[in-house]
Amino acid sequence: MKLYSTSSIITLGTCMALPATAQEVVRESLKEKPNIVLIYADDMGYGDLSCYGAERVQTPNTDALATNGLRFRNAHSAAATSTPSRYGLFTGEYPWRRKGTQIAAGDAALIIKPGRYTVPKMLKEAGYTTAAVGKWHLGIGNTSGEQDWNGKLFPGPREIGFDYSYIMAATGDRVPCVYLENQQVVNLDPADPISVSYTKNFPGEPTGKDNPELLTGLKPSPNHGHDQSIVNGISRIGYMKGGQAALWKDESIADSITVHAVQFIERNKEKPFFLYFGTNDIHVPRFPHERFRGKTGMGHRGDAIVQFDWSVGEIVRALKEAGIFENTLIIITSDNGPVVDDGYMDEAVEKLMDHKPWGPFRGGKYSTFEAGTRVPFVVHWPEKVRTGVSDALVSQIDLMATMASLTGSEKKEEIPVDSRDQLSAWLGVDPDGRDFVIGAASTLTVLTRDWKYIEPGKGRPYNKLTGTELGNRPVDQLYDMRSDRGEYDNLANKNKLMLRWMKQILEEEKSRGTELDL
Repeated sequence: MKLYSTSSIITLGTCMALPATAQEVVRESLKEKPNIVLIYADDMGYGDLSCYGAERVQTPNTDALATNGLRFRNAHSAAATSTPSRYGLFTGEYPWRRKGTQIAAGDAALIIKPGRYTVPKMLKEAGYTTAAVGKWHLGIGNTSGEQDWNGKLFPGPREIGFDYSYIMAATGDRVPCVYLENQQVVNLDPADPISVSYTKNFPGEPTGKDNPELLTGLKPSPNHGHDQSIVNGISRIGYMKGGQAALWKDESIADSITVHAVQFIERNKEKPFFLYFGTNDIHVPRFPHERFRGKTGMGHRGDAIVQFDWSVGEIVRALKEAGIFENTLIIITSDNGPVVDDGYMDEAVEKLMDHKPWGPFRGGKYSTFEAGTRVPFVVHWPEKVRTGVSDALVSQIDLMATMASLTGSEKKEEIPVDSRDQLSAWLGVDPDGRDFVIGAASTLTVLTRDWKYIEPGKGRPYNKLTGTELGNRPVDQLYDMRSDRGEYDNLANKNKLMLRWMKQILEEEKSRGTELDL
C-alpha cells in the first residue's frame, strides 16, 4: 500500500473537517479587538481542577469560566517541562527544534533572542498594550551567569515585546529570590547588593545542607539538591547573598503578582491589552498563604491549587469592575503536567489520598506519557465562544497563529510553520482541531486524535527522585488513545501500517527544521 505524504493528507483532512460556519464565527470575532488574558498555571495537572473532575479540591472561579466557556479535554503544552513550554508558547516554534530551550538555570541568559518574532510583538503591532506578570523562567540578560542583578537587566521581556513586566527573576526554587519590575530588582537597597553563583557558596552564607536548623519554612526532599542558599526559611538551588530588603516571601507571591496584574488591568482598561499572568502556586516550593492553608486536607499542594483559583477570581473581579469582562478573551492552561514530590517535604505525597493530579492518564511532568503534556485548557469569551466541552486536539504552540487570526495580523509570514490557526477550534466551532501535535520530553511523541506514538528513548523509565514514569523505552511505542488512555497496550508490533504512518509524520516534521536562525 502506498503511503501518501502526511502533509497532503493533513491538509485535505483539515479542509474537510472545517465546519461551514467556522469562518463566519471568525469574521464576527474580528469586528472588535478583545482584551486577551492568558492565565498560565505552573505544574497543574489535568486532574487538579474541580471542573476536570477533582473532588478533594474545589476551584469555583475557574469552574465558572469553564461552565460559561469552553473546556478542552485534549489540550497540550509544547513540552513536559516549564521553560520549553513557555518558549513554544511565545514563539510558536516547537522547542525541540532549538538548542538551549531546556529547563533554564536561575542565572540563564534570555532564551528567546530579541530578534525573534513573538506573540507580544505581534499583538503590539495590532495595537495592544502587553504585560508579563509572574513566573517567567525564560532567562534574562545576554550571558548566562554574568548578570548584574543590581542594575537594569537587558535583554528581557521588553526586548521580546512586553511593554510592562513584573516577574520572578528565575523560578520559585532557584535564586535570586526577588521580583524584577521592568527588568530591575524591586526594593533593592544599593548598600546591600545582590551576588549570585551557581558554582560555589559565598563565605559565611548558610545553606540548607549545612544549617538545617534554619529551615523554618520547608525542608528539602533527600537527594533533590534543593539544599543550598536559604531564603524565607526555605533552601533553594544556587547560592545568593545580599538583597535582604528585596527578597520575596513565598506565602505572599500569589498576592504580589495578582495585585500587579490587577493594577495593569486598571491602568489599561480603555485600550486593548494582552496580559500574560504566570502563576507559581503549585510549583515547588509550595508555601501558600495562611488564609489558604487547611482548605483541602491535602497539604500545601492542594491548598496551593485553591490559592491559584483565588488569583483567577481576582482577575475576573478586576475585569468586571473595569467594565471590560464581556470583551475579554480569557485562556487558562498549564505549562506541563503535575509532579507531587519535586524537591520539598511538604506532605504532598502523604496527603494525596485519592486525588489524581494526572487525571485518567499516565505519567506527569517530565514524562512522554500523556499526563506530561495533556493539561487543562479553558477558553472564555462571552457570546463568542461556544459553551460546553470540546474534544478537539489543541496545542499551546498555536497561540501565535490563532491570535494572529483573531487580531488580523498582517505579518503571517513571520509565524513559524509549527503554529497553526486554530481559532475556529478555540471558539468551539471546529470539533476536531489539529490533525496531530508533536510532544517533547526526553523523546518526541506524535499524537493524533486517536493514536499516540512515542519514539525509542535511551533514558531511564522512571525519574528516580519524583517517581514519575518517563515513558522511555528502547523500542517504538504505539497506543490507541480511544481505548487505552493509560498507554499500557503497545500495538507497535500489531499495527505496522499505523506505526509506519505515525513515524512518517515525525520524520517529516523533523526534516522541516526551521527557517529561522537567531
